[in-house]
Amino acid sequence: MGSWPVTVLLPVVLALIMFGLGLSLRVADFTRVARYPRAVLVALGCQLVLLPGIAFWLVAALGLAPAAAVGVLLLMAAPGGATANLLSHLFRGDVALNVTLTAINSLLAALTLPLVTNLALTYFAPAGHERLGLQSGKLLQVFALVLVPVLAGMLTAAVWPALSGRLDRPVRVLAVGFLTVATVAALIVERRNIGGYLAEVGVLMPALCALALGIGYLVPRAAGLAPPQALACAMEIGIHNSALAMTIAVRVFGDIAMAVPAGVYSVVSVPLALLAGWLCTAGRRRAARGAEPRFRAQLIARNRPAR
Repeated sequence: MGSWPVTVLLPVVLALIMFGLGLSLRVADFTRVARYPRAVLVALGCQLVLLPGIAFWLVAALGLAPAAAVGVLLLMAAPGGATANLLSHLFRGDVALNVTLTAINSLLAALTLPLVTNLALTYFAPAGHERLGLQSGKLLQVFALVLVPVLAGMLTAAVWPALSGRLDRPVRVLAVGFLTVATVAALIVERRNIGGYLAEVGVLMPALCALALGIGYLVPRAAGLAPPQALACAMEIGIHNSALAMTIAVRVFGDIAMAVPAGVYSVVSVPLALLAGWLCTAGRRRAARGAEPRFRAQLIARNRPAR
């Protein structure tokens, strides 16, 4: 795929997103793992092993076209990002845990993305595609796409903290603007083929997103994590960096069909995450409403004059 929306704009979008992520990260975000060892291990186990394994089984069972199947696995291996942190904050999750998971996943992705994608390419064998190869030039491209902008953002924040604070919002706005333009332009360029792409993954991606959010909440709860930590894990596991998956699909492999699962996921994931956040906090809201009358009664009794 050599059209300008994907070869020019998507890398710019990804660089801005990853640079903005780096601006928000500090060294403490990596060392904070000592405070959440069980939460981090459970979340990483779900995100790096359980979810890709389930996705692999689903796409194989459904008989997806090879390129689309690889695209699904590529997306499932992509880390979370700033959107997960925002959604966690909205529903009073443990945002510090979110930031720690995002920081660790952003570094691990340089290794896990090629590993999962290699396995998918080997099994599904889409025509015209070779494996990334752990020593190949394509691995270096993935490494550069994932880590270089993040490290640049972290360096900027460390050396010029005041500047990084001023850059945060403009970088986010530019990233959203470029992503919108790139998506619309790519849809126009691929308008003859997009219907077939969507028909193949249009149902699977919402189902996978709902499954990821459910796994992200229920498995940590079963492991004994508190609801705010489980909610943080759910957002981190359920929200993936779709721009990263799309950029690798079209920049490294030159295949728009591989990018479609990530594009569909980016559209459905936020509404589903909002619904999941509302459902996960329903119990806390009911408990708060039930406690309010009791609190008022106790307050009145405490302030009632003695006879």
